[in-house]
Amino acid sequence: MRKYLFSGAVISAVISGIGVAKATADGPRDWRLLLMWVSWAASLAIAIGTVAEETKRHDLGE
Repeated sequence: MRKYLFSGAVISAVISGIGVAKATADGPRDWRLLLMWVSWAASLAIAIGTVAEETKRHDLGE
């Protein structure tokens, strides 16, 4: 779990999620807001997948 919490990619995705949440609270609600949330979810999923793949590679000894 620590490898996910201290990963730069995951930290970056979480911080960008804070920005998206602020934009949701302050900004207009239209189709762009939905795209921001989808983009944030995709970046978080990619960051978590990258950490998982790096861990798997490390465990295999590559």
